Amino acid sequence: MKAAGSEKDYVIRVFDDPAVIDAVAWDSLLAAAPNGTPFMQHAYLLALHRSASAVAETGWLPQFLAVFERDTLIAACPLYLKDHSYGEYVFDWAWADAYQRHGLSYYPKLLSAVPFTPVPGPRLLARDDAARRVLLRAMQQFAREAKLSSAHVLFLNEADQQAARDEDWMMRSTVQFHWTQRDEAPWLDFSAFLASMQREKRKKIQQERRRVNDAGVSLVELEGPQIALEDWDFFYRCYCQTYREHRSTPYLTRDFFTRMAATMPANWLLFIALKDGERVAASLVCIDPDRKAAFGRYWGALAHIPCLHFEACYYRPLAWCIANGYVRFEGGAQGEHKMARGLLPVQTWSAHWLAHPQFAQAVSDFLEREGEGVAGYLDELNDRRPFKA
Repeated sequence: MKAAGSEKDYVIRVFDDPAVIDAVAWDSLLAAAPNGTPFMQHAYLLALHRSASAVAETGWLPQFLAVFERDTLIAACPLYLKDHSYGEYVFDWAWADAYQRHGLSYYPKLLSAVPFTPVPGPRLLARDDAARRVLLRAMQQFAREAKLSSAHVLFLNEADQQAARDEDWMMRSTVQFHWTQRDEAPWLDFSAFLASMQREKRKKIQQERRRVNDAGVSLVELEGPQIALEDWDFFYRCYCQTYREHRSTPYLTRDFFTRMAATMPANWLLFIALKDGERVAASLVCIDPDRKAAFGRYWGALAHIPCLHFEACYYRPLAWCIANGYVRFEGGAQGEHKMARGLLPVQTWSAHWLAHPQFAQAVSDFLEREGEGVAGYLDELNDRRPFKA
């Protein structure tokens, strides 16, 4: 395949197994990308595939794109054929319903994303902006040739956003909540962080933490190789319990976490809660020691203890980040309640291309209206920041 409209003839290849792509070359592109995250590492994406978490049988058929100049990998992206919209966190169910009402098929669609991972970062790994745009053109060409309804790129960084806009993709925004260390007068510990908050917010956090302590619950933290097999087993039991309570099925298999422990051990931080000497809950955080960023990922509890979720998923991870010199903690998708706990609103972006002209125009009109609503929502949130003036 050649990239349509490109100045050079690049060789574009599609792989149904990420293992075929050279891991060193992939990770070199990631290392050079702005705002990289561990979730785009070759080992992470390969583990999703090898563990049967993101595979054709679960509705994620890998079709990874790779762009070569001679024998050199100059651009690549995770790409999947999807026959549903689960595990994406950018919701297009209404678009699929509209297609169905008009007798058209929305699925399968083409999706560039990290499965089950709503973390902003690079999706179009590329040597330069021109190579990023080649990836986007290749996606469109792929979609046209396969007669697919659409192509989508989720949770892009700024470089990817600009490339998508330059290629006339439609842009969609949503809101997440992230904690960022102050540049001036950085917080030295969690107490200093609390002291900078408005009195009512500070008091509420103190009350929540006291309830956990009064319940006789303590938390231990395990970092990297300190997480033993039995710790991973207990965490996975809690993780599955969360899905059971929501009458759902876990996206990730136990084998995925086995692979994480083996191939990316330095990227994990586990909090385990104990009551009367018994383990009752666990919270797993992904950490990036190089970029000093942390990402709240998974939580589960075997017993209901009021406020323990806040302690294990926000307060202890934040305290750990401050103590260890981390500058960012991302709390995951959605959740306005995170703002009262010191995580501030951040706009995130996705890019979309639809093959059907009339549907593309309808979605474009919808996104314009939706974007105005998101902008107003951000203004409202920023007026309610929890910190002192």
